[in-house]
Amino acid sequence: MTSSMGNKEKNGAQLLVECLASQGVQYIFGIPGAKIDPVFDALVDGGPQLVLCHHEQNAAFMAAVIGRLTGRPGVCLATSGPGTSNLVTGLATATSEGDPVIAIVGTVDRSMRLKRTHQSLKGSEMMRLVTNFSAEVETADNIPETVANAFRASAWGSGRGGSSFISLPSDVQLEKTLMEPITTPMPVYGPALDSAIAKAARLISGAKLPVMLLGLNASWPPATAAVRRWLAENPMPVVGTFQAAGVISRDLLNCFVGRVGLFHNQPGDRLLEAADLVISVGFDPVEYDPHTWNSSRKAKIIHMDIYRADIDTCYAPTVELVGDIGRTLDVLAKMLDGKPGGLGNPLVEVLQEERKKEYRRSTNPAPGRIHPLDLIHELRHLIGDDVTVICDVGSLYVWMGRYFQSYEPRRLLFSNGQQTLGVALPWAIATCLVRPGEKVVSMSGDGGFLFSATELATAVRLKLNFVHLIWRDGSFDMVKIQQVKKYGRESGVSFGDYDVIRFAESFGASGLQITSKEEIVPVLKRALDMSGPVLVDIPIDYTDNHELCKDLRADRQA
Repeated sequence: MTSSMGNKEKNGAQLLVECLASQGVQYIFGIPGAKIDPVFDALVDGGPQLVLCHHEQNAAFMAAVIGRLTGRPGVCLATSGPGTSNLVTGLATATSEGDPVIAIVGTVDRSMRLKRTHQSLKGSEMMRLVTNFSAEVETADNIPETVANAFRASAWGSGRGGSSFISLPSDVQLEKTLMEPITTPMPVYGPALDSAIAKAARLISGAKLPVMLLGLNASWPPATAAVRRWLAENPMPVVGTFQAAGVISRDLLNCFVGRVGLFHNQPGDRLLEAADLVISVGFDPVEYDPHTWNSSRKAKIIHMDIYRADIDTCYAPTVELVGDIGRTLDVLAKMLDGKPGGLGNPLVEVLQEERKKEYRRSTNPAPGRIHPLDLIHELRHLIGDDVTVICDVGSLYVWMGRYFQSYEPRRLLFSNGQQTLGVALPWAIATCLVRPGEKVVSMSGDGGFLFSATELATAVRLKLNFVHLIWRDGSFDMVKIQQVKKYGRESGVSFGDYDVIRFAESFGASGLQITSKEEIVPVLKRALDMSGPVLVDIPIDYTDNHELCKDLRADRQA
């Protein structure tokens, strides 16, 4: 549908709401202010549901997880000045991780843009650094085309995904217009070129130890289905980034050698070092730096994604298969001459056994504290594969990324690009909205939790049911372990304890605590059965954290 004249007159704010509704937007996350209040007023009469937040950064986080889970952009709304600048971290996080988000902000009247007036900020210029699309609307008649282009620049299918930014002067919001929304179909991609697929097939057939490296875009459900079809017919060794969690189903674990990311010391790292061919599927270098896992540059690389590779000294593909991942894999399967090698390689068997042994490792936590592996194992056995588990950044991010098994795509969520503290609670709130009636478990360290803890008020107001686990040790531990490794001491990372239960209760939520291994299951069961948001305080034993950041190459040189 295209814009046309001769329709009912409305103001710019009302037209904007109509445009968002025409794009299928269900929720808008935001905070009001004088320069955006015409839009807030228009929302009273209909359109997407407004979710009032307590910080613009968290509004952007909530919109981002809507985009990650649905593939269509989530929307956040803010006012001028600091309301706009507070969005930067959320939008930068979304863009680096390919999460579709549209941020819409009010700004000063057009006549005031060149004056020194309060809350005047060149937001569209600032946001060009962190978004895929950034524009200021000059007239109400331009709103439909601006919104349409913002959605195309942000959504999956137009490229990598990420955030778009629209600045809307307050007088434009009140300006009268006869325009109507524009809705356009998203691009539909076919498979990669036959000649490139044929070359890739020859490389795979001739490789002694080919390895499939799964990334974020492999976890989009249609791509996941194709990967699973491929591995069922052409079994081969597979490793995945943290963002690819859930692509490998339970019946394909014979192919899986584990996850890789951040620190270079996992069985999957050793497999990538030994591989003579790496088939990267939906992999973005921001997930795991190529210079970390491919410093020797001895393996040939096949890059498969809907967009071309970002060339790196350690990531220079021999073949690029640019097109729809699922369709490309299906064509590749038909061109393959024989089955891929690799699974029969003795190294693969050794590494798979090492991975299983590490999962079974016994623990001896300090009194009154919980070892991460005990918590991870019990949580995994307690919940179904359809539960969404959301992990903040910190030491828990590494423990969960390595050891928490997930068997369905987009059911274990991480911030892997900017590795932004504070995402877990806002993500949990939005996940409850987009997956109503489903179980949601989120978690953060005690430091990361405080970044967005005020959104607990939002969760209580919306009567959302989820469990948030707080791994408490009184410090920014992920920073601390790296400081100690590099300098032999810590600096500025310890902040002490706070009372999680009283904090929860002060907001009208519920609070529980786990202080022994024997309490993990009964307390988690109780939390999962409760209504409303539940915080669970877990004094964590991080004694083994020094093992997280060991380097595989350094260990071998010793």
